[in-house]
Amino acid sequence: MSNNHNKEYSIFQIAMNLTAACFISGAIIAVTYLVTTPVAAEKAVMMKNDTMKALVEDAENFEPIEGKEDWFSAQKNGEVIGYVVPAESKGYGGTIKILVAVSPQGEIIDYDILAHNETPGLGDNAGKEPFKSQFKGKTSKDLEVVKDVSKKNNIQAMTGATISSKAVTKGIREAVEQVEQFEGGK
Repeated sequence: MSNNHNKEYSIFQIAMNLTAACFISGAIIAVTYLVTTPVAAEKAVMMKNDTMKALVEDAENFEPIEGKEDWFSAQKNGEVIGYVVPAESKGYGGTIKILVAVSPQGEIIDYDILAHNETPGLGDNAGKEPFKSQFKGKTSKDLEVVKDVSKKNNIQAMTGATISSKAVTKGIREAVEQVEQFEGGK
């Protein structure tokens, strides 16, 4: 009987120890979350600001645009010199997320690919030179992907990555068109 009592006690003791360990682990995770969440949020804002500053180098500050989610106006001397607009498109490997800088006149200043699953060495070159530099200064009417090298006004497809080329171009064109509508509606 006493042997059975010890067995019950040890199972009860193990259960209590596990409960205490879970409680302590949960408390540690909660405290860590409370400490790191504001730091992570602040770091995300800093990264976004750095990305926007890289896209519109002349800008002195970036102001959120009311009524437009994740849109920012790039300002210099109190005047809007560009807009930073999120865009996304379906590529070969899934969704491509892009941040596009567009002038008030509807010309592309620059862009940055934030996330993608495109093929390494092919579609992932959409965020690199020489593909990237083709967009600078172009308006929505020139944002058509072509394979014909003689058509200099359009976007030359990346070799072996036509789907990625078209997806990035489509996302950027939609961002430019949204800015054109926004500017036209002022």
